[in-house]
Amino acid sequence: MKQVTIQTENIILIVLDYGAVIQKLLVKGKDGNYTNVVVGLNYPSAYKNDKKCLGACVGRYAGRISKGGFVLDQESYPLHNLNGVHLHGGKQGFAQKTWKFEEVNNGPEPFIKLSYFSKHLEEGYPGNLKVTLTYKIKDNGLIIEHKAETDRTTVLNLTNHSYFKLDKEEGIEDYLLQMNCTHFTESNTNQLPTGKFVSVKGTPYNFLEERRLGSTPLDLPFAIHPKTNLAARVSSKKSGIIMTIQTNQPALIVYTPPEFPGICFETQNFPDAPNQPNFPSSVLKPGEKYRNIAQYHFSVK
Repeated sequence: MKQVTIQTENIILIVLDYGAVIQKLLVKGKDGNYTNVVVGLNYPSAYKNDKKCLGACVGRYAGRISKGGFVLDQESYPLHNLNGVHLHGGKQGFAQKTWKFEEVNNGPEPFIKLSYFSKHLEEGYPGNLKVTLTYKIKDNGLIIEHKAETDRTTVLNLTNHSYFKLDKEEGIEDYLLQMNCTHFTESNTNQLPTGKFVSVKGTPYNFLEERRLGSTPLDLPFAIHPKTNLAARVSSKKSGIIMTIQTNQPALIVYTPPEFPGICFETQNFPDAPNQPNFPSSVLKPGEKYRNIAQYHFSVK
């Protein structure tokens, strides 16, 4: 397992080739000391047993797919599933694959570029898929860019699965959160989208105005308002670290796991889009280029 580090004056990033994992993301605080703002494991080898996709690239399809698969161009593609639910790319998705370090640049805006080649019908998905993933430190922030091309029509939805923890406190209930998300997707008992969007107003999930995160568990796909490029803002009073999230994707999946304190902000398409005609299309055709950009910017007050 290989490990690469890049850094600037205010940010240090450590990445593994296994799962393209962000093992550590160290941000300089107001006291001059660094805080690791992602939940990670101390030893790279430990990620082989990780079941939470800590810091990894999730694919081919991040999130859930219903019906045990999907139909594309009148052909059925069955996928590994439990009780009809396919999750995060299958038995061994991109988070469990060894990626290739293509380039490491240590210039003023350092970056790490990785690649992975997913063969036709890997995990049941059609098409030979070429994926590149770039982590770049710029302007006191981290830019994550997923790109992909296919040789036959397929579906695709990639994201980074980091759990953010902005301080060293035992919980995250006192974080302040604001999201430019007016709706979230209605889900059934298996957390599969019904295809309907629900207004956040009058629900515990209304973060249109900044407020305390609280103890309400979150595991929801939110619809990012199309007229904003700022999806969310979260901060810790204890560390003074503020993180903003920008993306070109339509959805922000926000997840607080029950096992440990941390919060995921997954920028992606909506879960189950292959089976939901009113969701943005997840179809990628030959000659087209998939591009998912997420920017996590840090400041300190």
